[in-house]
Order: sequence, then structure tokens, then C-alpha cells
Amino acid sequence: MKYYSFNERDVDRMSIGYACLTIGVLNTNLKSCNAKNVCDEKLLDIIEHNLKSLENMIAYNIKNSIHLFRISSDLISFGSSPLNKLHWWDIFSNEFSKIGRKIRENNIRVSMHPGQYTVLNSPNKDVANRAVEDLNYHSKVLDSLGVNVENKIVLHIGGVYNDKKQAINRFISNYGNLDDRVKRRLVIENDDKSYNINDVIEIGTKLGIPVIFDNLHNEINPCNEDKSELYWINESKNTWKDKDGYQKIHYSQQDISKKPGSHSNTIAVDRFVNFYGSLEREDIDIMLEVKDKNLSAVKCINSITKDKRISKLENEWSKYKYTVLESSPKVYLEIRNLLKDKKSYPVVQFYNYIDEAVKEEVIPGNSINAALHVWGYFKNIVDSREKEGFLRSIDKYKKGEVSINVVKNKLWKMAVKYDERYLKDSYYFIF
Repeated sequence: MKYYSFNERDVDRMSIGYACLTIGVLNTNLKSCNAKNVCDEKLLDIIEHNLKSLENMIAYNIKNSIHLFRISSDLISFGSSPLNKLHWWDIFSNEFSKIGRKIRENNIRVSMHPGQYTVLNSPNKDVANRAVEDLNYHSKVLDSLGVNVENKIVLHIGGVYNDKKQAINRFISNYGNLDDRVKRRLVIENDDKSYNINDVIEIGTKLGIPVIFDNLHNEINPCNEDKSELYWINESKNTWKDKDGYQKIHYSQQDISKKPGSHSNTIAVDRFVNFYGSLEREDIDIMLEVKDKNLSAVKCINSITKDKRISKLENEWSKYKYTVLESSPKVYLEIRNLLKDKKSYPVVQFYNYIDEAVKEEVIPGNSINAALHVWGYFKNIVDSREKEGFLRSIDKYKKGEVSINVVKNKLWKMAVKYDERYLKDSYYFIF
């Protein structure tokens, strides 16, 4: 397998990315199936669909200058299971090659992150052996894309099993069973329960494995509360070699309404800007772990860009405006006023306004008002049947007989049918 190095980056700062799914973008969903329904024909269909979705995700990332992306482990259904007997890497070699070329030519760095059941240090040999096979699968995906070893596989150390020292020794021992192709890509991460950042750095240093610092995990499971995030980020940097590329870290914010470790719905941009400002250097790639995925990635990229043209925020506003109008007409007007000064770049205030709006409870009157604004794009071009159907859905919503989603679904179908690109890019249909 031939590997390719990144071209020289055309940015003078870190890359910011997101994980697995692209929100609000057509034809980027992933398919799966149950074990009882597995057959070659179904798997071929699913893999073909998922690779096309991945290609569309990559196209979106290119368009939005997102140079860091985590590929879902679900890309190949049952990829590490005996249930999938297909040589999918050969069958779809052309598709992998096409996607990989786009990744490399656009300086995108990809990664994968096996889930919680991939436990290399399990005392159960079957579990540990399955972990090895799962890591082989993830390596096979990245190998098939033809991306170099800067494109990593992220793994947690695993459980403690009542004897942390023995559990660490088991990880070290089982690491020796991994294929060299896996070892070259493997990076390890601190978790929120068992292995703090110092534990992981010690393991990584001993085995020569790069370490990813996760800020939220460190908040919940710290090694030394007197040591700053920057201290541990710099300590982790020492485990990264030139061949590994830029140091990677994970950044997330706590959802205050849920248990510790739960990721927030979106990234609060003012907090991110403060975090970014504390880093002191730019040879770091930041993977955001957040529920709104690419929306927060774009938000964070815009918050630190050196290209501070108001047009960037105006473009974002075109996507958010009907969501904000539905949530808070007051904030809608405040944002419009904010963007009147074409020489300014009030990025933090802009996104704070949006975050404020989407947190508000939506009332029916505002929902109807926003829906009628969107309806304005179609009312003069639809046929009588579509018009009657839309107005009927509005009436039923007013009476409480249907949800606003019924109304939005009708508007969405019109946006697709009449190829109204402004609306197809709108977040109105996903909030």
C-alpha cells in the first residue's frame, strides 16, 4: 500500500474538526443492518451507500475549510465481524481510492475511534482478541484510503478490573500482538473514569504511542488539579514524533443538564476562544466532541480565523436566520442590527445570540411566523395541491392536531423539489 504525505498546509494555524456525522447536509447519512438480516447483497448495498455518504461528507468539509474529520467506525457494517465475509477493500477499491485522493489533495486529516467494546486490556481473551480484530479493521479502512500514518486510530486503555497495575501490564502485553500497521496509527487517550492523563502519558512513553489529551475527561478524572490544561497538553506533545504529524487533542464542553462527561449540544464560542488563546502554539489539531458536529466546527473555525470579513457571518446568518426567527424574533432583530456594520466582525456576540435564541422555548405563534416566511419562497410557484396541503398543515398545527415538524416536512419537500438552495442549506429544518 502506498502512503501519501500531506501537502504544505495553506493555513498558519491548527485544524479544527468534528466526528462521524455531518448535520444538515443531504446524502450524508449512514446505513446499517441487524445481525439477523446480514447477507452479502445487503452488505454490498450498505457499503456502497456509506462510501458515497463519506464522499459527500468530505466534499462538505472541503467546501467549509474543515481539515480534520473522524470517520465513523460504522462505515463498513460488521467490518470486523465474521458475519462480513466480503473483501470489501478490494470490491470497493475504486471508491476508496477516489475518496482518499480528495482527502489527500485537500489536506484533510482523518481518524477513527473504536467504541467502548474494543477493550485491548480485557482479562477475557475473547474480548481482547476481538479488540485486535477491530483495530485491524480500522487500519484496513485507513489503509484502503491511502492516507499516511498521520491519520490515526484513537483508543482508550480500557478497564481497571480491580487491579490497575495488572490491567496496564495486560495492555502492554496485548499491544505486542498488534500488527505493525495498527501500531503505526495507534494513539491513546485519557478517559473520565480509569486512566488519567498522567497514566496514559506513562503508558504512551513506555510503548512509543502518541497521547491525545481530552480536556473534559481531564476535568472529571484529573491527575493533579494544580497542573493546568496547558501543562498536560505540552506533556502529551512529548509523545508525538514528526512522523505522527501535528499533535491532536480532544475538546468538548459539559452538558450541564446531564451526567458528568456528557458532551454539550453545541460549543460555546466564547469559552472556546479562551481555550484557544491559552494554547500558545498552533501546531495542534483540535477534534471537537459535540452533538451538533460540523455546526460547531464551522463556528469555532470562524471564531479564530484571521480572515475577519463580515461576509463570513452573513453566510452563517443565512443558515441560522429562520431557526432564530422561530425561536426568538427579538434575537432575530438584534442579530440583523449586529450585522449592519460591514467593517466589524462581532463573531463571539453573533454566536452567543444564536445560542441564546435556540435555548428558548418555541411558541406556536413564532413557529407559524417562521413557517410563513419560508413559505414565501414557494407560494407563487407551487401547484394548487401543494398550496392546499401546506395551508391545511398550518391550520392543523394551530389546532394542536399535528406538530410543527409536519409543516416543516412539507416545506422541506418543496425546497428539494424546486431546488431552493438557500433553504436546502438552512438549519431551520434540523432544529
